[in-house]
Amino acid sequence: MRRTIAASLATAFGLVIALLWSNVVLGGLKTFGVNLDLTPTLFGWLYFVVIAVVLTVVMVTLIVVVSRWGGKEK
Repeated sequence: MRRTIAASLATAFGLVIALLWSNVVLGGLKTFGVNLDLTPTLFGWLYFVVIAVVLTVVMVTLIVVVSRWGGKEK
């Protein structure tokens, strides 16, 4: 029971952290000139999707690298 509660709390804390970092990432993208305003045009939507896919690939790659690094024991 404790493991379940601990896992749930860790997930909740992680969600709060993710929400905070979301603003940091969005601010950084805006600083580098990436327009994040979702315009009602097809081109604007596709542009937003491409940015989301690229960032997802980069983040998943970083997750894999960090997981492998963290899993190494001497």
